[in-house]
This record gives sequence, C-alpha cells and structure tokens, in this order.
Amino acid sequence: MSSNIILIDALNFFMRHFAANPSVSDNGLHIGGSVGFLKGVQLLIDNFHPEKLYVIWEGGGSARRRSIYKGYKSGRRPVKLNRFYEADIPDTVGNRNYQINLTTKLLGLSGIPQLYVSDCEADDVIGYLSKNKLKNENLIIVSSDKDYYQLLEKNRVKIWSPGQKKILTTESVRERFGIPAENFCVARCFCGDGSDGLPGIKGAGFRTLSKRFPELTKEEFVSVEEIINISRKRSEESKVKLYHQVVADSEIPTMNWKLMNLDAVNLSPYQVEKINYKIDTPDRKMNKINFMRILIREGVKVFDADKFFMTARSIFN
Repeated sequence: MSSNIILIDALNFFMRHFAANPSVSDNGLHIGGSVGFLKGVQLLIDNFHPEKLYVIWEGGGSARRRSIYKGYKSGRRPVKLNRFYEADIPDTVGNRNYQINLTTKLLGLSGIPQLYVSDCEADDVIGYLSKNKLKNENLIIVSSDKDYYQLLEKNRVKIWSPGQKKILTTESVRERFGIPAENFCVARCFCGDGSDGLPGIKGAGFRTLSKRFPELTKEEFVSVEEIINISRKRSEESKVKLYHQVVADSEIPTMNWKLMNLDAVNLSPYQVEKINYKIDTPDRKMNKINFMRILIREGVKVFDADKFFMTARSIFN
C-alpha cells in the first residue's frame, strides 16, 4: 500500500467515543471520549500505517456561513451518552468539555500534530488541505460526516467511516446514491441538509435527481447554475414538478452551494496562512513522563500509554 496521510475530523471522531464508550476514571468521571479517541488513533495508525497524521478540531464555527444563513446549524440535537449506565448524568456538557481538554493535552504530549483555527470549521480546513496544500498526497479522511464525500478522488482521497467501519470511495458513494463524488455536493445543494438546518427543494432526493438530471450521474462536474438553467428549459416543455420547483426556489441551492462547498473560499488569508504553518512546522515533541502524570492525576487506568507511544512514534520516522 502506498503511503497515506490521515486527516481526522477530531470533534466528529471524539463525539462517537464520547457517546458510546462507558469508561469511568478512578475519580468517578466519565472518560470514554478521551480513552476511545486515543485508542481510535492508535488503531488507525496500526491499520493504515500512515506517513503522517493530523488531528483537526473545530475552531468555533464559520462566521461567514452564519452571515449567509442565520439558521445554519442552529437546530443541532444535544448529544446523549447512549451507553452510560447510570440513571442521571451530571453536567454532560461540562464533562464533554473536560474530556476534549484532556484529549488535546494528551495528544500534545504524544507529538501528534493538532490543528485549531479560530472561526473555522474542521471540514473547511480538511477541504483546503485536500484541494490545495496536500493536493498531490494520498489522503484518508476520518469522519462519519457526509460533507466530506465531495472530496473523494479515485485512487487518491478515501474516507474511513467510524460509524460504518469501512473505507468509502468514489465507487461506494456512486453505488449508494447514484451520483458520483464530483457532483455529490451539487446534488446535496438541492436536497438540503437537515442536520445543518439547510432547506432543500421539495421533492428532491438523490435518486430523483439522478433520474431527472442524468447530467449529475456523470463524472464531469455540473454546477448548480447549470442544473437551474436545465430546469428552466425543461419546465417549458414538461409538467414534471421538480423542474418547476427548482425554478421557483432557485435561491435555495444557490445559497446552499456557498454553505456546503469545501474549499478555500470560506477561509481568510490569515486562516490559510495558519493552516500552512501548522502543516509545514508541526510540533512533534513527545513527553511520555508528563503524559503518564496526567493519566495518574485524572485516575485513568484503562489505557496502555506504552503501547500508544510506540505506535505514535511510527509516524515520525
């Protein structure tokens, strides 16, 4: 297997473990998010043998997106600890923040590079890296978020889905949705995205779009504007509701493209500069003694630090 660079959508990866791992420290605190995250990173390195690995955190959300649409991500449901076996879970948000802080500290001492860019979403950073800074590298994006499907490239960019526990490729996305990765984001602009609070065109789904717009099923990119123009022409000759609905609500997919497309467009020059600096000059100092001290202080005994450091060293050679 050729060398890979792993890009971890950190909050997405963390929340899966936070919600599913019931581990508790000797201090009586839920620590499943931190322990699961570190074990998950270790497993990724063991399975994929990457040349490099970067952990990319949310930076407080995109101010630009919120300025375009105030409803962006406003309806997110609270996370539940679905495998925590106590009747009452005190201060879930506080515990989540505690574990994220603990995770970032431990990662910092392990030498694994982390990226955090203020007012910037992790998917924008990963989108920029995939299309620009690391455009000639083989990448594995680690996330269960469908937003990244648009970044898939044959033989170069793959996605490891922690939820599905498998590698996703351009072929698997086409097989599931009937639309290739090249046009996946365009199709989503018409479908909308309920998880982010984004509206869609009434009656628009992936299978319907692929039937009414065969242009989207090809590997050549088709823009939102082109689909809208095609709808205008076809609506003059056809009674198909979708064509007329697209024309009537054309501002919806146009807005969604600005919100869904992952590239440097949603990043400021300062943010791009910071990302480039982090990639070019990663801090890879390992401090196993302090790592162990934190584990002892926090009462974490369900984690093998020796094995983790041995694994982490393999990506610094």
